[in-house]
Amino acid sequence: MRLIDEEGTNVGIKPTREALEYAHSKDLDLVEVAPNAKPPVARVMDFGKFMYEQTKKEREAKKAQKQVEIKELRLRPKTDDYHMGFKVKQARGFLEKGSKVRFRILFRGREASHPELGRELLAEVANELKDVAEVEQTPVFEGRSMTLILMPTNVK
Repeated sequence: MRLIDEEGTNVGIKPTREALEYAHSKDLDLVEVAPNAKPPVARVMDFGKFMYEQTKKEREAKKAQKQVEIKELRLRPKTDDYHMGFKVKQARGFLEKGSKVRFRILFRGREASHPELGRELLAEVANELKDVAEVEQTPVFEGRSMTLILMPTNVK
């Protein structure tokens, strides 16, 4: 077994028992780093401290990630232009802040037999917001609703 000490220098090839004794003499752990290498590589380290530092690094990396939020706006096939203006203005605000926006058109009763009305409405919405957003998912009809997902083009 190739042994690497706590400073990272190569001690040499030692039998497993000697490597364990070396680690115990330093009050540290013997950790097998590369078991598939010829000969296997083991390192002398404080394993508890190593695991603590790993979880600390993972936590820091998780903090640095930006969580993308998806805001949902609901419409109906018969939503008039006045109310559409409100929804588009609201969506523009969400997109400028960096959130994705999902438009959901809810169909009731016989409205579901005319999905083209919903598709036209969503195309109109996507056209009005094309300066701040691009279509991530084209309109999809699932169950009694149709969805369109827009993502911001330039995030501040």
